Amino acid sequence: MLSLYRPGDGLLHRMPAGPKLSLLVMLVLAVSLLPTEPWSAVMAACTCLLVYMFAGLRDGMLGLRVLGTQLWALKWVVALMLVGQVIFLGPLPAVLNTARVVAALLLAALLALTTRVTALLDAVERGLAPLAALRIDPARVALMLTITLSTLPVMGRFAHDVREAQRARGARPGVRTFAVPYLVMALKHANELGDALAARGVR
Repeated sequence: MLSLYRPGDGLLHRMPAGPKLSLLVMLVLAVSLLPTEPWSAVMAACTCLLVYMFAGLRDGMLGLRVLGTQLWALKWVVALMLVGQVIFLGPLPAVLNTARVVAALLLAALLALTTRVTALLDAVERGLAPLAALRIDPARVALMLTITLSTLPVMGRFAHDVREAQRARGARPGVRTFAVPYLVMALKHANELGDALAARGVR
């Protein structure tokens, strides 16, 4: 699995994977459930800023460089959400809803940035151990959840890489010139991931 883990010594890096997962899930839920009010967008943005600043990501700017990179990787998600919601809901609700969703995505990305995949997988598997009594394989469920949590940051990085390659070649930005290489990279990653899982006996 492609890992986005960044070594560091901050509070989130030192925190065990289980409590960290619970904390970030609660933060994501809190941001997602904020009311559609102007102050909620400010609170969501401040929450992201504070959490990234104290994450200890070692980017030389108290985590703000990494935050900017993650936000830039989501620019197409932001654009699509804004356009769709402006059409159906109007400008203010569109901006507020998009701000909450983007804040939740940025907070979720911190899990991949500050936790090794193996540690996250072990924590989720331990948390789901009671499901074994219902004949549900905790290891399989943990693997599925871990892959799901890791997919969005990976797709965001692919989008960033495509745009950087286009700039290097002087290509004009556009949906067609972006979508084709992006889909190729996404499908290639999915194929490699499937092969890796199959090699480990996961069916």
